Amino acid sequence: MLFSKALLFTISSLPILSCSPSNNLLLGHVEATAGSHKITVTDCYRTAVPPPEKSETPAREIIYRFAPCRDAVVVISGAELIVNGKHYGPLGPNDGVLVDHSVVSIERRP
Repeated sequence: MLFSKALLFTISSLPILSCSPSNNLLLGHVEATAGSHKITVTDCYRTAVPPPEKSETPAREIIYRFAPCRDAVVVISGAELIVNGKHYGPLGPNDGVLVDHSVVSIERRP
């Protein structure tokens, strides 16, 4: 009886422990903000997600690199969006990025 209560408690706690505003392990959904851009990556089942890395070129261009999973590397170089080495064009100042099972979408926002 004690074992079944402990097991029930553990199972019921998993959704709470594995979800945060930036990471939902159950749905395989991770999010981060790089500058003014919200980045969402699906099909990524990690318990901890590193934040985007920010760097600057000698020409003072800001570069964000977000690699939450082995198969998803999102780079925003100035206004240029690059996902897994492929260029997707410029982003507007507030645009969001969605990488959904390797399909890239730009959410245009005013």
